[in-house]
Amino acid sequence: MKKILSALFALYLIVPATYGQSDEVSPKTLGINFFVNDFATPDRIRTTSLSKVLADRSFAKLRDMTPGISITYSKGISKHVDWAGTLGGSFIKYPMPNKAFSDNELLLEGSANLHLKMVSDKYWFQPYINLGVSAHKYKVYYGATMPLGLGLKIRFLDEAYMVVNSTYRVPLTTETANYHFQHSIGFAGRLGKKKEPKVIPPPPPPPPPADTDKDGIIDTEDKCPTVPGLARYQGCPIPDTDKDGINDEEDKCPTVPGLARYQGCPIPDTDKDGINDEEDKCPTVFGYARYQGCPIPDTDNDGTNDEEDKCVTIPGPKENFGCPIIPEEIKKKVDVAAKNILFVTGSAKLQTKSYKGLNEVAQIMKDNPAMSLAIDGHTDNVGADDKNQTLSDNRANAVKTYLVSKGIDESRITAQGHGETMPIADNKTATGRQQNRRSELKLSYYK
Repeated sequence: MKKILSALFALYLIVPATYGQSDEVSPKTLGINFFVNDFATPDRIRTTSLSKVLADRSFAKLRDMTPGISITYSKGISKHVDWAGTLGGSFIKYPMPNKAFSDNELLLEGSANLHLKMVSDKYWFQPYINLGVSAHKYKVYYGATMPLGLGLKIRFLDEAYMVVNSTYRVPLTTETANYHFQHSIGFAGRLGKKKEPKVIPPPPPPPPPADTDKDGIIDTEDKCPTVPGLARYQGCPIPDTDKDGINDEEDKCPTVPGLARYQGCPIPDTDKDGINDEEDKCPTVFGYARYQGCPIPDTDNDGTNDEEDKCVTIPGPKENFGCPIIPEEIKKKVDVAAKNILFVTGSAKLQTKSYKGLNEVAQIMKDNPAMSLAIDGHTDNVGADDKNQTLSDNRANAVKTYLVSKGIDESRITAQGHGETMPIADNKTATGRQQNRRSELKLSYYK
């Protein structure tokens, strides 16, 4: 900690020793910056290499970085050197070496930097090299880093600057600090006024007429001598307090901007839903902007609104997400049909014994055109995993193809194979393997 304070004090002593203000030296400024800390990219560089990170383009994404905000005071030391002091904070799980933190905590940082500029302040575009020292406090830990990097300062009209800065922060206290990038963008404004050359004022104009605006009120008594007005407003026009173009004498809402067709008042919102009546298709009923001011619709009038209803056009109970409940006898028929789906050994060709049950399933779907069907194929663990996966896919699609051939729309059926990944019995026994070689059928009213 003593080393950190010594470095900061030494950097501070440099400032007055070399300071000399001129037109080409940056003025004192105060600014605000928005920054992100990137710990992930340096870690990848240090654990692999910079060339590998560049080749793989494995730089951290913005979502992997932690944002923060800071304020910066800066002033010019010479034409090509500025001094800047920054205090910032961010909430972060700091990746401190040999320590782990479970919650985001405040990381408070202070830094002193020298900006070695390529050109003086008379140029609006000023690239610079950043050198400095930074100290931080995180929970009960103190640490320090050395910021090294590049920046760009852009001057606007002698009064404001935009500053873009990117530094690589090298730990000085290796137990309480870590390597990271910090990228920031900020805006700063001049402190104090720029010295302007003395200009000899022109001779005073001739005295104005006694009543410049010809409103019948002499200028010495007229509070608006150049604008025609009324005596009751001391020579000024009728006021428009809310600046809506309707003077206060005709404005029923003189302190709130409004429209002439509402006598100076805002467009009303009768149902208080935040959508004015001119844009509200249900002006007397509370609603939502996404429905143009109307309540959430319930297309099938089953008591479950369309946003929560998985069967928008088919009435059903709320406990079943607005979808009809499939009768148990239909479920049993489908389960029986599924258990009797048989294939030629080692292939996806259906045995004729399967047709009766599948014909019943096809008829059920014809009688219930809103129903959908999910087909899942499974195998035992005999053979290679990839071949079992392919076989289960082919068998599930064979069932789908058969049902489509019976007049069921293909869009109502999904088919998926799971290979040997979802056994329901022990594959070590013949009985268990037979149970695992199965097809499953599941009806529903939503996909």
